[in-house]
Amino acid sequence: MSREKIFIFGASSVPFSLPYIPCPMKFALILLFVFTTTISFLFTKTIKPSFHTLQKYKLKLQSTTTEEPYPQIVSPFDNTKEDILDETKETFDLTLENVELVLDEMRPYLLQDGGNVNVVEIDGPVVRLELVGECGTCPSSTQTMKMGLEKGLKEKIPEIQEVVQVIPSGPDLTQKEVDVVLDSVRPFLSVAGGTIDCVDIVGVNSVQPVVTLNMMGASASLNSVKLEIMQRIQRHFMQPGLKVDWKSEEADMEFD
Repeated sequence: MSREKIFIFGASSVPFSLPYIPCPMKFALILLFVFTTTISFLFTKTIKPSFHTLQKYKLKLQSTTTEEPYPQIVSPFDNTKEDILDETKETFDLTLENVELVLDEMRPYLLQDGGNVNVVEIDGPVVRLELVGECGTCPSSTQTMKMGLEKGLKEKIPEIQEVVQVIPSGPDLTQKEVDVVLDSVRPFLSVAGGTIDCVDIVGVNSVQPVVTLNMMGASASLNSVKLEIMQRIQRHFMQPGLKVDWKSEEADMEFD
């Protein structure tokens, strides 16, 4: 089988022989050349300009973010910040409308925890507020009132001398009233063969009364069930300092 010979001008006069290339391989090489040429053209005309456009947009976005940062949202209950509300230091007169206006700026932080605040009365320089919902029975309600609401109101309305928390009157803390709450959960516990009883109530007239409960059965080890019962008791009696304890298994062993 013969091979084609070519002469390289300006070089040696010895002919240079090319290897024989079958026709299918020649066709494949031509297709490869056309494909690479097309890809190079598309990259030059479309992809590369788009890439440069994205780079310019990225640099513009970074410069905009650096020059005009977003304002930082500060909770009015964050004690590490001196300015609770607006930094303009604008003050208002002591009126019901202005008190509600200032409270509206702090209500979102209460609502996200399932609570709210109502204005009960304005008695001279004293404002009486009532925490409702989850905030009304929260053990930290006093701190929320003094360090959050009172501080925010005094900064915006300097005439206010004191903010007093009004605690709504609930039923007396007795064994009978505790059983009223427990009766609402006993049907669910009985399905799993569980029971719950009130063991003791101490410090009824103190700042922090304690209700001790004893729960038996499969649900006794579930913290979610205990938490639900505690919240129901606190909502029923409306006493912020009310504490619910659970009789431990160690105590049962001692009595046995």
